[in-house]
Amino acid sequence: MKKAILLTAGALALVVAAGAAWWSAKPVPAPESTFVLLDGSSKSSASLKGQVTLVNFWATSCTTCVAEMPKVIATYQKYHAKGFNTMAVAMSYDPPAYVVNFAQTRQLPFQVAIDNTGSVAKAWGDVQLTPTTYLVNKQGQIVKRYIGEPDFNELQQLIEKLLIET
Repeated sequence: MKKAILLTAGALALVVAAGAAWWSAKPVPAPESTFVLLDGSSKSSASLKGQVTLVNFWATSCTTCVAEMPKVIATYQKYHAKGFNTMAVAMSYDPPAYVVNFAQTRQLPFQVAIDNTGSVAKAWGDVQLTPTTYLVNKQGQIVKRYIGEPDFNELQQLIEKLLIET
């Protein structure tokens, strides 16, 4: 059993290290991508400029994603009137009917996209683990990436700081 745990931890360390190679502590431009929303419309990543945006990659089959969603909703509701937005991006393996049902039954107040080709996840650093969340500043730059559930107190402090920046 210990070997399995060590291998799992080692595999996770490799995944995190690979992601860290892509990621830098300095803000980087959000990648060019097109979000296809549940209503069939689309929105480009360039449209994120001008507001602070949380881009959350998730899946209906991800227990951590489902558990954190009320906090994502509360964060959106707390800051939306101040210029904060949220884009929830369902992973390519998530059946669209499940995503639509989840969004409707939970009354998600923000935009939900379905990445049915996997191209958005690929553009955003080859996202494979859910939840993976990015915080994008008003200039359209990624300032923080979270793998797993964020510390929402820390996240909200960072949102507040970004909202007052020009």
